[in-house]
Amino acid sequence: MGLIQAAIGALGGTLADQWKDFYTVPEGLAPTAALFSAVPRGTNAGRGSNTKASDGVITNGSKILVPEGYGLVLMQDGAITGFAAEAGAYEWNSDAQDSQSIFAGNGIVSPLIKTSWERYKFGGRPSTQQRGYFVSLKELPNNRFGTQSEIYWDDAYMNAQVGAVTRGTYTLSIIDPILFIKAFVPATYLEPGKVFDFTDVENDAATQLFNEVVGSLAPAFSMYTNDPSKGNRITKIQQDSVGFAQSLSAAVEQNYKWSSGRGLEIRSTAIISIEYDEATRELLRNVQRADALSGARGNSNLQASVAAGFEAAGQNAGPGGIMGMGMAASTTGIGGLQQPVPGVGAQSTPAQQPPAAAPAEAAAPAAPAADDPMAVLTKAKQMLDAGLITQEDYDAAKAKALGL
Repeated sequence: MGLIQAAIGALGGTLADQWKDFYTVPEGLAPTAALFSAVPRGTNAGRGSNTKASDGVITNGSKILVPEGYGLVLMQDGAITGFAAEAGAYEWNSDAQDSQSIFAGNGIVSPLIKTSWERYKFGGRPSTQQRGYFVSLKELPNNRFGTQSEIYWDDAYMNAQVGAVTRGTYTLSIIDPILFIKAFVPATYLEPGKVFDFTDVENDAATQLFNEVVGSLAPAFSMYTNDPSKGNRITKIQQDSVGFAQSLSAAVEQNYKWSSGRGLEIRSTAIISIEYDEATRELLRNVQRADALSGARGNSNLQASVAAGFEAAGQNAGPGGIMGMGMAASTTGIGGLQQPVPGVGAQSTPAQQPPAAAPAEAAAPAAPAADDPMAVLTKAKQMLDAGLITQEDYDAAKAKALGL
């Protein structure tokens, strides 16, 4: 009975496999799918009768349609036999006996008799396995990364070690489909109906990639923030999706050989959040404050603060208080309250040079009496000429000293 069943199955399968097939991508495919098998279209709009063809046999003359953005990988008996990276329709042609067809010009006796005999020896099933796989050549989105606790790196901008919890997404590209299949894809995904998706939580291979990305975040942050061409600014990362992707890709390549060992590459990133730890937040505030008070901007802030202090002292203590502040200012000079400004040297304008110090042997004049109008007006005029008070301040002091 077993021999009769094998013979019937061999002849029936041979007859069904005489029909040419039409292969294309499966329906309902997710945009993040990376690798999946080509599926035959036995019927179309109710027409077609090629519904009993053997799995793993592609009849000579069959058409395989490759959409834009995908590559076609052909395999026979477990080995890769062909690859097409251009979109279009391709015709299958193989020397394998199972692919012989009377419709492909192989005669009548050879396809029917020889193929049936070969299948009879294998219990009625095909003696070969032929499959086509589509591999995505597009950027594959929505690959997530994130850390549950702080990661730490040396930051050139803040000149210290900093820590943060971060999360985001990246896009991935398969740059070498042959290497990707040979070196990385598990055999379970090289079966009909299976789809290799990097975002599938049940895909152990994709989970491994996630862990490797998380393990590469700290060196990627360090690489980015210590690169002078990036401006050494951690705050630029969230706006520089390509720049940080290059740093992250270099880190995973250095640690895990994604490109050279697996045919994969990170193309772009989107950092959703960076939450610094408390010590880093305090350090960042101090560094930002120091940046704001450095150089020419810092001198302007400093002089404005001093002038505001003089004005407040005059309002609170009257002309006598103004005179006291004026004497201190005339001793030091506003020019003495300057910070070094890059690019400004000995060629500074006279207004930026500090006034010459008075001779050491000159005795300090006695403080004028608070009710001496002449002394009050003299000092007020000196402060007006030095730019420490406004004309309105001088007029008010004059009126008060003269009792007007």
